[in-house]
Amino acid sequence: MNEVAFSTFFSVLFIFIIFVLVAGIFIVRQQQNDIIERFGRFHRVADPGIHFRIPIVDRVAARMNLKVQQLDVSVETKSKDNVFVNMITAVQFKVMPDKVYEAFYQLDDPLNQIESYVFDVVRAEVPKIILDDVFEKKDNIAKAVNTELSHTMEEFGFNIIKSLITDIQPDAGVKSAMNEINAAQRERVAAEEKGEASKILKVKDAEADAESKRLSGKGIADQRTAIIDGLRESVENFQSTVQDSSAQEVMTLVLLTQYFDTLKDLGASSKTNTILIPHSPGAMSDISEQMRNAIIIGNKVDSASEEKI
Repeated sequence: MNEVAFSTFFSVLFIFIIFVLVAGIFIVRQQQNDIIERFGRFHRVADPGIHFRIPIVDRVAARMNLKVQQLDVSVETKSKDNVFVNMITAVQFKVMPDKVYEAFYQLDDPLNQIESYVFDVVRAEVPKIILDDVFEKKDNIAKAVNTELSHTMEEFGFNIIKSLITDIQPDAGVKSAMNEINAAQRERVAAEEKGEASKILKVKDAEADAESKRLSGKGIADQRTAIIDGLRESVENFQSTVQDSSAQEVMTLVLLTQYFDTLKDLGASSKTNTILIPHSPGAMSDISEQMRNAIIIGNKVDSASEEKI
C-alpha cells in the first residue's frame, strides 16, 4: 500500500513539474520585448529568445513592439485668412529598446497622447500663415511637429522617427474657387501667348512682304536696264549696218518688231483673255512720235544746259 501511495505521489510530482516547465517557458519574438511582473510588480524585461517564468508567480504584463509604427492624425484647423482646412499628419515612431520600462509604465495611452501633441502643434502653426502658404510650408509644419514630439516623448521611451504632412484638404468650396482662379490665370496666360504669337506672325508677314516688294522692284529695275542695254545695242548695230539711218527710225522699227512679236505670242496661246487698246499697227506711229518728241526735248535741254555753262 505504501508503495502504491509512494508511486502515485511521484507521478503527481512529475506531472506537476512537467506542467510548471511547460507553463513557465515562453518565447519572445524578434523586434519585441516582454514586460515580466512578479506578484504585480515589475520584475524584468525579456529580450527576443526563449525564457522561463514561474507560473502563477510571474506573468507577462505586456508585449512591447519595437518596430517602427505609424500614427495618422487628422487635424481640422484654420489658416490666417480664416479658411478651414483638414490636415493629415503621419507620425512615425518606435519604442526605444533601453526605455521599454518608461514606455509601458509612464504613459497610460501613448497613441492618444501623441495625437494630442500633434493637435496642439498643428493648431498653433497653421493659423500663422495663409492657405496658399500652407501648401508651400507643410514641411516646416511637419518639422515643428517632429521637434515638439521628439523633445517630449523621448523621456517616455518613444523615439519619433519622422513627422509628415501627407494631405491638406481645404473646404470643398474653397478648393473649387482655387481651381477656378487657377484656370482663369492659365486662360489669361494662354490668351497673352496667343496674341504675342499672332503679333510675331503679322510682323514676319509684313517683313516678308516688304522684302518681296524690294526684290520685285530690283528685278523690274534690272529687267528695264537689260531692255535698255539691248535696245541700245540693237540701235548701234542697225546704224552700223544701214548707213544714214537715224535713231528715231531704228527705234520705230524695233518697237514695231516687238509689237508683232507680242501679237504672235498672244495668238499662239489658245486660252488668253488679253485685250490690246489700241490694237492696230497704226498705233505704233503714235508711240514712235511720242518717243521722238521726248528725245528732241531731251536734246534741247542738254544743249541749253551746255550754253549756260
